[in-house]
Amino acid sequence: MTKSERPRLVVGLSGASGIVYGLRVLDACRELGVESHLIVSKAAALTLTQETGLSVAEAATRADVVHKVSDIGASVASGSFPTLGMIVAPCSVRTMSEVATGVTSSLLTRAADVVLKERRPLVLMVRETPLHLGHLRTMVRLAEMGAVIAPPLPAFYARPATIEEMVDQSVGRALDLFGLAWEPVKRWGRDVGPTPAEA
Repeated sequence: MTKSERPRLVVGLSGASGIVYGLRVLDACRELGVESHLIVSKAAALTLTQETGLSVAEAATRADVVHKVSDIGASVASGSFPTLGMIVAPCSVRTMSEVATGVTSSLLTRAADVVLKERRPLVLMVRETPLHLGHLRTMVRLAEMGAVIAPPLPAFYARPATIEEMVDQSVGRALDLFGLAWEPVKRWGRDVGPTPAEA
């Protein structure tokens, strides 16, 4: 990226439960001045309506650029298009499995594959439990390829009072992996836990 360009982050929404994580990633990007490039899978469109009552068009207003999941010629499908990396939030097992096998049947998985080949951060907020051996082996394969598996687990040390605070903590910690510090994140030794003077 040139000095005049804003940093860019590819944001994928797949069909797993937890679509709010992806929406908050988009909100955070806007607050941080990061240009968000959104890709919504067909399954995510259903989850979006079921969990939030929002349409894809309404959710898209939170992004700077929206790419059709079928547009394999989009900018984010090329390694020559500079980005900070990609986050898939939430990440379904199907999406995770496609990325792990290199099967890029949509722009969502193609963009993830591009991020990996360019050695940029790929963060997958996998939403599934319990996990069988096949899931775990797929995660190992992805980790070996350079992806970060970051399930959105509640950080109780931050003493969240609301679901929104739990969501924001998970989103903020995932954004840390791109070098993006989002204000809502509660930091150990600063906001919670012992302070440096007490240590």
